[in-house]
Amino acid sequence: MPTGPSSNSPRNSLLQHSVMVILVGLTAALTYRTMLKPPSPKLCGSPRGPPITAPRIKLRDGRYLAYKEHGVPRDEARRKVIFIHGSDCCRHDAVYATRLSPGLIEELGMYLVSFDRPGYGESDPDPNRTPKSLALDVEELADQLNLGAKFYVIGYSMGGQATWGCLKYIPHRLAGATLVTPVVNYWWKNLPSNVSTQGYSLQPKRDQWAVRVAHYAPWLIHWWNTQKLFPGSSVANRDGASFSQPDKDIVSKLGSSRKPHLAEVRAQGLHETINRDMIVGFGSWEFDPIELDDPFLNDPHGSVHLWQGDDDMLVPVMPQRYIAERLPWIHYHEVPGSGHFFHYNEGVVDNIVKTLFKTGAESE
Repeated sequence: MPTGPSSNSPRNSLLQHSVMVILVGLTAALTYRTMLKPPSPKLCGSPRGPPITAPRIKLRDGRYLAYKEHGVPRDEARRKVIFIHGSDCCRHDAVYATRLSPGLIEELGMYLVSFDRPGYGESDPDPNRTPKSLALDVEELADQLNLGAKFYVIGYSMGGQATWGCLKYIPHRLAGATLVTPVVNYWWKNLPSNVSTQGYSLQPKRDQWAVRVAHYAPWLIHWWNTQKLFPGSSVANRDGASFSQPDKDIVSKLGSSRKPHLAEVRAQGLHETINRDMIVGFGSWEFDPIELDDPFLNDPHGSVHLWQGDDDMLVPVMPQRYIAERLPWIHYHEVPGSGHFFHYNEGVVDNIVKTLFKTGAESE
């Protein structure tokens, strides 16, 4: 990992621990050789895989992408949105359509399509997944559904991989973009050591280690997240103990109603969903979002927004503040006393969507 000015930075601390990770990996390779190779995904429609129930498009490389439509009919919509879900979610988790106030979708003339990211739900895996390939998936979905020359994107959590990719690779196709608690890669070269240290150290220790493995030894991540010797990633293990108190309160209140479709999320296996998210999210990116230019410099109608709770234990607030400072063209909205799931609170989705569309909601 790149060196930084702070001896306590994750850059230096991770380098100090990299030898230990490698030794653990070598030991695991000798002892658990058969466990290191992830099982093949259970492809939808195959004899051992889940059934195909969703509409799907065929992509440029032959993969299939499943999607779900919400809101007003496509051909009647004034605003068209592609929603990009986070880790351990799928196309059904389009809370930005399902939690809008009654009548607001019609008032806004809003059509929203959510899709299963590769390996999730009923979309085929993509072992070559990158932020760029995800952005091209988004563009191709828009084209095959005839969404027009421009559309909006909303990316949540790990959906930030694709959203940052859209801002980098297809900015000319965007009418506007919103990132909601987007996961930060601590290896982005322009993220200062002191900033990455603050964010990194706020994560639970188990997640700090899982992030290290995903970056330094991605071939080990399947074993790391499935072995029983010590806790792996809290997301992979669905361990709510790592949530902040506001998130625990929301999960307790909503119960199973928050994800009645939970069984569909990882139907094709853990590796091409959660593990692949970690490998891509904390791997070496081909660009640094902190170097991006304003995609709407000459377009007064478009805007980019970043929403973040200040009590988020899964995606700490410190790096987001720095990103917003370095990229002043991003409209930054920090929600006090809120965690990773703050969009489940009453009225929040209304505000996020109306702010993106510039229809009179609070902009800061």
